Amino acid sequence: MHVENFKTFSDLVESESFSRAAKLNGITQSAVSQQLRAMEKHFGILIVDRRQKQFRLTPEGQRLQQAAHQILHLYDGLNSELQEMKRVVSGTLHISTVYSIGLHELPPYLKAFMTEYPEVNVRVEYRRADKVYEDVLSNSIDFGLVAYPQKQRELEILPFHTDTLVLVVNPEHPLATVKQVALEELKSQKFIGFEPDIPTRRATDEIFAEAGIEIEPVMEFDNVETVKRAVEINAGIAIIPQATVTREASQGHLKIIPIENGTYTRPLALILRKGRIQTPAMKKIVEILTEKNLNKEATRTD
Repeated sequence: MHVENFKTFSDLVESESFSRAAKLNGITQSAVSQQLRAMEKHFGILIVDRRQKQFRLTPEGQRLQQAAHQILHLYDGLNSELQEMKRVVSGTLHISTVYSIGLHELPPYLKAFMTEYPEVNVRVEYRRADKVYEDVLSNSIDFGLVAYPQKQRELEILPFHTDTLVLVVNPEHPLATVKQVALEELKSQKFIGFEPDIPTRRATDEIFAEAGIEIEPVMEFDNVETVKRAVEINAGIAIIPQATVTREASQGHLKIIPIENGTYTRPLALILRKGRIQTPAMKKIVEILTEKNLNKEATRTD
């Protein structure tokens, strides 16, 4: 019985999905089923209760899952310890994040990390916020980066950065000539928003609600890049993170308008599964991402 078998089995139990377990381990669904049957034969037990329509472990399967978790924890810890003894920082890092952070906040930090540790391969997956949490909780990635982090018992949250929400308009829009705008002035404007389950959308909804303003978006999108494109064609105005619009503003494609009587911040954070063993590469990149003295503005590239 190999460690890989326990890893596949643990992923299957966590996800309750043969297809998800197959994807996480780079094998086929058929191979996942074969490994499960091989484990049942090896231990002489039934692991999954096949009489149930939903995925459910037998009592023996539940005990095996507990042992698998302990085995994988010891294996990961040993592997990390041996790498540290050899002073090796290598391997592959898997990061899950939303578009706005991955495209506009993360690059200078990745550049600094990869310059110092060129032996590490970094893979960044762009996901909706809820999927980032799922990825972290299922241990399918090393850590996630999200806005407005939500506290959960199984998660460790590390502050990363704070951005500012700003109003953006097309340069030909009537509001483009004003120095600042009051929230009340947005009542009659066509508003481009994020989809309702996006954390930044929930934050803007709260901003308007506190000001006693009702805004009904004429368009809704699931990522900031599409929102910006809609504003660029003058389909409406939008409130988005300032860091995501720096390039378009400098090129004259969009105009940033400060919001009167208020600065609305957007907290960003790393989320990690509690108890997860951190490899030397993980420890180093977490240090860089949470380093307060890193001058991001000086290292930001357009």
